[in-house]
Amino acid sequence: MPLDPDNSPPPPPPHRDWFFPPAPPFLPSSSSRTLAHRTPFPSTSRSYKPYSLADRRPPPTPTPRSRSRSPHPSPEQPSPPPPSAPRRRDPRYAGVRGGDARTFPAAATAAAAAAAPPVPEKKSPPASQAALRWSGMVSAAAILLCFASLLRRNFSLHDQVHHLRGQLAAATAKLQSCIVVMDSSLDMSGMFSYQSDDDSVPSRSLKNFSLLLSLSALYAPIVILKYIDLVSKLRRPHDSEEVSINKRLAYRVDIFLSLHPYAKPLVLLVATLLLIGLGGLALYGVTDDSLSDCLWLSWTFVADAGNHANAEGFGPKLVSVSISFGGMLVFAMMLGLVTDSISEKFDSLRKGRSEVIEQSHTLILGWSDKLGSLLNQISIANESLGGGTIVVMAERDKEEMEADIAKMEFDLKGTAVICRSGSPLILADLKKVSVSKARAIVVLAVEGNADQSDARALRIVLSLTGVKEGLRGHIVVELSDLDNEVLVKLVGGDLVETVVAHDVIGRLMIQCARQPGLAQIWEDILGFENCEFYIKRWPQLVGMQFEDVLISFPDAVPCGVKMAAYGGKIILNPDDCYVMQEGDEVIVIAEDDDTYAPATLPKVKEAVYIDIVRHERNPQKILLCGMRRDIDDMIVVLDAFLSPGSELWMFNDVPEIDRERKLIDGGLDFSRLENITLVHREGNAVIRRHLESLPLESFDSILILADESVEDSAIQADSRSLATLLLIRDIQAKRLPYEEAFRGSFSEGSWMGEMLQASDKSVIISEILDPRTKNLLAMSKISDYVLSNELVSMALAMVAEDRQINYVLEELFAEQGNELQIRASDLYLRKDEELNFFEVMLRARQRKEVVIGYRLEDAERAIINPPDKVSRRRWSPKDVFVAIAEKE
Repeated sequence: MPLDPDNSPPPPPPHRDWFFPPAPPFLPSSSSRTLAHRTPFPSTSRSYKPYSLADRRPPPTPTPRSRSRSPHPSPEQPSPPPPSAPRRRDPRYAGVRGGDARTFPAAATAAAAAAAPPVPEKKSPPASQAALRWSGMVSAAAILLCFASLLRRNFSLHDQVHHLRGQLAAATAKLQSCIVVMDSSLDMSGMFSYQSDDDSVPSRSLKNFSLLLSLSALYAPIVILKYIDLVSKLRRPHDSEEVSINKRLAYRVDIFLSLHPYAKPLVLLVATLLLIGLGGLALYGVTDDSLSDCLWLSWTFVADAGNHANAEGFGPKLVSVSISFGGMLVFAMMLGLVTDSISEKFDSLRKGRSEVIEQSHTLILGWSDKLGSLLNQISIANESLGGGTIVVMAERDKEEMEADIAKMEFDLKGTAVICRSGSPLILADLKKVSVSKARAIVVLAVEGNADQSDARALRIVLSLTGVKEGLRGHIVVELSDLDNEVLVKLVGGDLVETVVAHDVIGRLMIQCARQPGLAQIWEDILGFENCEFYIKRWPQLVGMQFEDVLISFPDAVPCGVKMAAYGGKIILNPDDCYVMQEGDEVIVIAEDDDTYAPATLPKVKEAVYIDIVRHERNPQKILLCGMRRDIDDMIVVLDAFLSPGSELWMFNDVPEIDRERKLIDGGLDFSRLENITLVHREGNAVIRRHLESLPLESFDSILILADESVEDSAIQADSRSLATLLLIRDIQAKRLPYEEAFRGSFSEGSWMGEMLQASDKSVIISEILDPRTKNLLAMSKISDYVLSNELVSMALAMVAEDRQINYVLEELFAEQGNELQIRASDLYLRKDEELNFFEVMLRARQRKEVVIGYRLEDAERAIINPPDKVSRRRWSPKDVFVAIAEKE
């Protein structure tokens, strides 16, 4: 049915060749020239009929009558502007240019303009900005409408081409069917052609709807956000501080992306799916493919931007380029996300933020100059187990910690050291290093103020006790001040073992000052390189006396018992008549925990009773150079060790009044000092004239302390101690005659005599903090040094391996009980007597002492736990023995 029956040409006359169909309407006739007709989107089921050139005649020229409809304008009055929107066109003139459309009369336009109410002029700045925003939005809408009009025209052309192709195919089919089947086939082919034409109408409508839907979904959020923002600004008072909706929305998005770990990949996935979906709908609107094929084609454009090169037509090319551009953005976002994730993971590994999945490992919390010696001792202890795992967590960068550990010159012996960066005060960081599965936790003291260091250790103990899973191992805490030990044990309870570094070093210095050479003995016992303390149960020893247990171990030296009947109380140097009970454990000094076992009793000579000679203790004169924060505790210990009438000289740069006030504040009661008398001298220990004012040649022992003013810097403290030592030795050498240097109770040429000879009569003990200073003093032989940091690290390692060793060390360091002593051989041997080591041990039991080693006159170091205990030998009067004996 034609669209315009009045203007359509009459049907052609019947031809005699009735079986030949007429020429298709889309072919140009010879009588008149026709143009390609551009049809709009079909809205009815009418059959399509093109228009001839005659139908496209120009509109009639407006007559004066048509001009008279407008009001009577003056000649000078300009013509009114054209309307803002064209009127609806007749479908028959869809192919006619837009310039051919008629406009509204001028009179109607003028009347509408006159009838419109005047718009009040807004002079406020917000109103002008709103007007500018509205004009911008109108311009954007106009551009969007123009773009949509161009797309619509392109789609219309594409629809016409598709329609013409369909008609051509239908005509060809008719022609072929007419040749073969005659009239009936012609009618059926026409029916099918019209049916196909009718089916294309809803398909085209669906494609147009999908295109509009994709465009609306793309631009609607932007327009809505702009409109909401503009409306909120107009409604908000000028002086209001209310945050705009856009800022609040951006804030919510920021919070979502920062709080949820998988927010970024989720946003990227949603953006990719939206791009594929909208791109597929747009392609479905501009191509003839099905929706599924368009979605797949959209995915190929997103995945590979080069796939759009095969697109044909303006619409498909424009849509494919847009999808490819969005795909490039998605790929860039994905690449950035993957790069950030990989970089973040490597940064996490580099900075030590990953979780440690270990068990039965040793955990060290903190970092100090004692860490190197501690790692070395624990590695030696783990050697018999084939190596172990040590985890170090400190508030330092992981790479820096690993670099510092790599610079330490010692072999880890198969032990793996894992570094992690974190704070021991945070439970999340503690769980990251598997704190609940560690067999021992060592808390190192930090450098600086002692009270602050101990306060930090206390907070760490609180954090450890707050672990929800509980702790499998014990906690070893290094403290700086003895006064804080009670508080830490109160918080930690039975889980905590404390090692007060300054107290341990102070007591070692006092013992070494009384007995030169004892520092080397302590290094051998405390460290794991030679022999150390072990506690173990041996059921085969039940019922034996301790005297027999003493010679039952060929590869170890028993020195005490852990009594099960008294709640696990540790007793060093028990009575010979003590009988081992069920559950008792033997404390021995051995090379390792798997290198000793009890054997049958050896054959020894019957112990010959000798006269027990106890030397009287003479009053001593001791000098303390420097000021420590726990010097009051050292004074108490010295008062317990020294004989009555002894003098203790204190020489430092603290005024005497302030010095006494510090001692009283530290808890020292001068009225309770029974054996010593305090003598105060003020001066600088590194200035020669100040030292020359002291009677340095008259002191029995001189203790050079790491002054509290420089103890935070190990190198500076050691430099000061070394300078003081050299000045004292030089002053002594100039004041004392050479032959007076040999004066003493030991024979000339003996080991202890050589120590006194090297020290020019006085025994000088220097507190050394840096291990590099050790070699200087060892080669010069001018001081019986004490390497404080290394000894404390050894004690920490021993307590970390077995917390029971702490009770042994506490008794050996205490004022009462047993201690290590160096004994001359004439206390156990007669002249020219041959005895083996077991027999010497039995001789020492007459004095209730346990001999654990000896040093020969020509040896450089003492031998603890001799490997051969049954071979007899002739001992020299210059030999000395190392024994555990009660304090005299």
